[in-house]
Amino acid sequence: MRPIACAKCLTFFRPKRSGIGFVEGKPKHSGVRPGRAEPENWLPYKLWMGDLWECQGGCGASVIIGMGHRPIAEDYQDGFMENIRASGIDLLQINDC
Repeated sequence: MRPIACAKCLTFFRPKRSGIGFVEGKPKHSGVRPGRAEPENWLPYKLWMGDLWECQGGCGASVIIGMGHRPIAEDYQDGFMENIRASGIDLLQINDC
């Protein structure tokens, strides 16, 4: 099943990489803007795995789908940062919680 269509390019997204790991960030305090605006004000919160799909129409859009119902690890668990390092993933942190 195709996940989504690109409204800009009028094409379907295609799979690029299965099993991509990423970290969900949490803000250090209230009022922090999500995304790339204030990366220094975000902390690692949850480790997730999903599949990366991208638009083949040339706009460069991508989306991560196919995540489980629960994260692989959370910040309160012993060894959380070790889990991230041991997973061998390129660290991608999504700063939105």
